[in-house]
Amino acid sequence: MSSSATTAKIPGIGMLRETGKLFALGLDIIRGIFQRPFQLREFIQQSWFIASVTILPTALVAIPFGAVISLQFGSLARQLGAQSYTGAGSVLATVQQAAPLVTALLVAGAGGSAICADIGSRTIREEIDAMEVLGVSAVQRLIVPRVLACMLVAMLLNGMVSVIGVLGGYFFNVVLQGGTPGAYLSSFSALAQLPDLWVGEIKALIFGFIAAIVASYRGLNPAGGPKGVGDAVNQAVVITFLLLFVVNFVITLVYLQIVPPKLG
Repeated sequence: MSSSATTAKIPGIGMLRETGKLFALGLDIIRGIFQRPFQLREFIQQSWFIASVTILPTALVAIPFGAVISLQFGSLARQLGAQSYTGAGSVLATVQQAAPLVTALLVAGAGGSAICADIGSRTIREEIDAMEVLGVSAVQRLIVPRVLACMLVAMLLNGMVSVIGVLGGYFFNVVLQGGTPGAYLSSFSALAQLPDLWVGEIKALIFGFIAAIVASYRGLNPAGGPKGVGDAVNQAVVITFLLLFVVNFVITLVYLQIVPPKLG
């Protein structure tokens, strides 16, 4: 029995191999960002396309997210007798956790699936192989602009979701739960700090990077044929979702250890 056949039977070896290839593609993309010429036209087109397919769904999802967080936290605060901290709790939860995750899920689900389908269709038509034969790097020409576009759009959408979520939480807390505007705003200013906003933006940046890399990798490695491209799109979305929640947990854990909480 050959060594390759023996290796193939080891449980988990395929997953490790795919993880290594994904990590190698990520390194190639990081290296390609600093190479010239930079594909500015492709970057602008992809940024516009990703923004156009994600702005409206993200805005619509941000409103109920902010409302649910505000209503749930407001109810809990009343039970504990801490109504004065409702604003701080709901706003911090929205800015630190909800906004980056909503942004990442929409970017991965809409933008990432489109990137995977585009790259996958080019792969099965052998356009990627033709580019490599001509000496054109497919990573630098096609993937780097898409990765940067996802990162830019994710950061912008995160800011939009934060604003919409905070305004939605304010409305539902003040109007539906009988809170006072002054207490809502004063508790937020007393406990929130600037790093809370920066960590949300950093999360969105990293999430956009992960979503674009996974989508590009699955697009470059479809199973074959149009059905393989469809399967690759589904796999890219699922893998991205799993990675996002793991990375979000790690970033949150590190942030809470490095940045001390602001005491009211």
